[in-house]
Amino acid sequence: QVQLVESGGGLVQAGGSLRLSCAASGRTFSSVAMGWFRQAPGKEREFVAAIRWTVGSTYYADPVKGRFTISRDRAKNTGYLQMNSLKPEDTGVYYCAAARLWVGKNPADYNYWGQGTQVTVSS
Repeated sequence: QVQLVESGGGLVQAGGSLRLSCAASGRTFSSVAMGWFRQAPGKEREFVAAIRWTVGSTYYADPVKGRFTISRDRAKNTGYLQMNSLKPEDTGVYYCAAARLWVGKNPADYNYWGQGTQVTVSS
């Protein structure tokens, strides 16, 4: 079993930056990919970014391309989401997730989830 713990959320003004972290623990982290999703009130959980854990290939949703950067530190079993030029529409609960089999953009592709961290961007 893999446990994921997010941190780094908070309140920031539009145009500001935040860096989210996702620490993986439990059995050796051998997942294929780590992804970030977000969910705004009344909306479905949506894909934000993913990284192929071994080789570092990255994937982004169109709304965050050029503003967000996903990365990972394999030695620390920790993933990161650097968020710059934040907009009010980026507000939501951000979840990290780990996928055992492949890199996907659907929540159903992921096997383990963190508890989420709130990101609020004020205008």
